[in-house]
Amino acid sequence: MVEWTRPFELTGKTALVTGSTRGIGKAIARTLGQAGAELFVHGSRPSEALETTVAQFKDLGIAVRGCVADISDSRANQRLVEEIGQVDILVLNASVQYKTKWTDIGTQEFDSQIATNLRSTLELIQGFAPGMLQRKWGRILAIGSVNQDKQHPDMLVYAATKSAVLNMCRNLAKQFARSGVTVNNLAPGVIDTDRNTEALSDEAYRSKVLDAIPSGIIGSPEDCAGLALTLCSEAGRYITGQNVFVDGGLTL
Repeated sequence: MVEWTRPFELTGKTALVTGSTRGIGKAIARTLGQAGAELFVHGSRPSEALETTVAQFKDLGIAVRGCVADISDSRANQRLVEEIGQVDILVLNASVQYKTKWTDIGTQEFDSQIATNLRSTLELIQGFAPGMLQRKWGRILAIGSVNQDKQHPDMLVYAATKSAVLNMCRNLAKQFARSGVTVNNLAPGVIDTDRNTEALSDEAYRSKVLDAIPSGIIGSPEDCAGLALTLCSEAGRYITGQNVFVDGGLTL
């Protein structure tokens, strides 16, 4: 029997959350930091949003540093791994998304989504997982999408990358399981982030979306953060290779 006094405690652990200057990534990063993790907040480039996020987290008493890398660039990913050194928790949140009719998808949009959403997942795991395996403890959490199950007709490539990442997670989860390293996928539904602001501002569209969600509400980034903390802490030690939708029942 495992006895925990504080199963969600992350003191002594180091976490990197990619794409953590806004939205779901920021909410997850804040929650991990408040649980005691030493935090790396990531942005694709130097920005006011990155500086503001770091300052906000420091005001909360979180041990935090900012880091910058265009994860669509393999060399940038290598530099990021070298800069950070090692982490105990890797949350793969950053992604790009294009809404384009399938007949109009071009090479640039295809390559950008493949590089950012899929290839970077492998490269960052290749960079950080060996240390986790050696230390016999680690948490890898990919942020997927409801599009894995309910595909938007104009997000063909985005949905395909998220499904591919889930497959990768399941493959690696089985390989890593005996080393105390879990690999899971958290798949948000319709979440109130700036990525969805414009679409949800259309009242007719918003009403249609709400009608499709059994809970009848749009989710918030914080709705994803609690599950992320569970999966990234000792509380989630017996959960690996899983895909968990945070979607108000949309995939039912």
